[in-house]
Amino acid sequence: MSFNLMKALRRLRPSAPVSQHRPIERIAADLRRVRRTQAGFEPGTSAVKKIAARQAYDALLIQACTALDVEHRLRTLPEGVDREIERFRVEECLRRQGLSV
Repeated sequence: MSFNLMKALRRLRPSAPVSQHRPIERIAADLRRVRRTQAGFEPGTSAVKKIAARQAYDALLIQACTALDVEHRLRTLPEGVDREIERFRVEECLRRQGLSV
């Protein structure tokens, strides 16, 4: 077989699907790590650290939702009670999908 023919055949061969997200196991481990960090905040921890941890946790929840096709409203709800309720709902949906949060 000539070199050019081999190149052409390689181009025609279907490539393996490329994942658009990180492995769900890594996302779950990061969720648990950030959650432990949040739970371990001492009284007097700066608001900036608390907000950053909450935003990191939400970003990881969104990644998990994307990976497992779980609907969420975390991007659209403002901080407050409604967003906190949405976090709980999303965590429960992810648990039902088998993700240990």
